[in-house]
Amino acid sequence: MKKVDLALLEPLAVSWNRKPVNAAKTGCRYLPDGRVQFWIEHDLVRGVTPEMLVWWFSHLEGSLDYNGMIVNRYRIWHPEDHVHASYERRLPDGTVGPGAQIRLVEYFGRNPNYIVNVVTDIEKLDLSGFRHVPRLHGWLRIATMDYSFQNVTGGTRYVNSLTIGWKGWTWKLVRSLFLRFVFPEARGFAWIKHNVEEVGQFERFLPGLYASENRLAG
Repeated sequence: MKKVDLALLEPLAVSWNRKPVNAAKTGCRYLPDGRVQFWIEHDLVRGVTPEMLVWWFSHLEGSLDYNGMIVNRYRIWHPEDHVHASYERRLPDGTVGPGAQIRLVEYFGRNPNYIVNVVTDIEKLDLSGFRHVPRLHGWLRIATMDYSFQNVTGGTRYVNSLTIGWKGWTWKLVRSLFLRFVFPEARGFAWIKHNVEEVGQFERFLPGLYASENRLAG
C-alpha cells in the first residue's frame, strides 16, 4: 500500500462553492437485510454532464489551475476535508474502470475521529453512475458507495448513497457494536454534509478542467 502524508491537513485558502446540506434531500434508513443506508438526492449539478463525471472519477490524480494557482485537483474537490487520492491499481491498459482500485484519504468535517483512509474497489463506472466498495484494513468490505447520474436540461441529477454493512448473518451479529464504535450515525451525517459540499464544488471547477484536459488530449 502506498504511503500517504497525513500531515496535509491545512485547508486550501481558496474560494469554493460550498452548498448547504439543505440544498439536497437527505436521510438515513435501515434496509430489509439490516444494513444502514445514508442517502442524498442532490440539487441539480449545473453545467456538469455525466460524461464529465465519468472522466473525473477516472482522472482523480494530478493538478489544475484554479484561480491562477496550480493545486492538487482532488483537494480542490473539497478544499477542507480532502487529503489524498491515487490509483492503487489500474487496469492492464493503464486506464481506470471496473476492476481498478482507488486509495482515498479524507476527514469528514476535518474531524480526526472521522478519518477515511481506505483502498476502494471500482465495480461500476459509466454514464449511468459509479459504484465503489471500500475495504477496511485492505480486505474487509464494510460499505458500498452508489452514485446515479441522469443527464437533464442544465446539468446532472446526481443521487448517491453510502450503505454500511454486508449481507449475511455475520453483519447482524456485529451490527450494533459496529454502528456504535466504528461508524456511528453522527459519522454518517458528517458524510452527508461532506458529500453535499463536494458535489456542489463540481460546478466550480469540473467543466473547465474537463474542457482543458480533453482539448489538450485532442
